Amino acid sequence: MIKIPLNYSIVLLVILISLFSVINCLAGADDIKARMDSRLPIIVELTTKGIIGENNKGFLEFVPNAPREKADVIESENSDRLKIYNAIAKKEGIPVQDVGKLRAKLIAQKAKPGEWLQDESGKWYRK
Repeated sequence: MIKIPLNYSIVLLVILISLFSVINCLAGADDIKARMDSRLPIIVELTTKGIIGENNKGFLEFVPNAPREKADVIESENSDRLKIYNAIAKKEGIPVQDVGKLRAKLIAQKAKPGEWLQDESGKWYRK
């Protein structure tokens, strides 16, 4: 289990609030949200099958030795996430990598048992 220090928790809360406000203000936000919503069932299926997981940078990734099913969906999702992370980074004045890392921690906290996650050192584990 990933423990998040209090100061990171505050930053995570700010990032989460920014995520929602940035999505609403981002040019093409409705398109991005619609694309992400349409991909969600496939992402849930691949996650449930143990084919993909959330890496430590806030992106989806195939877990080691897993088949590369629906790679185009994963690439599209990560592309849209990057657009959102860039917008948040610009709004908050922080590096985009920090946004992704903080988002990864938030995702890890909300992950369901059995889902694949990548820890800060890059090691994959099941929650």
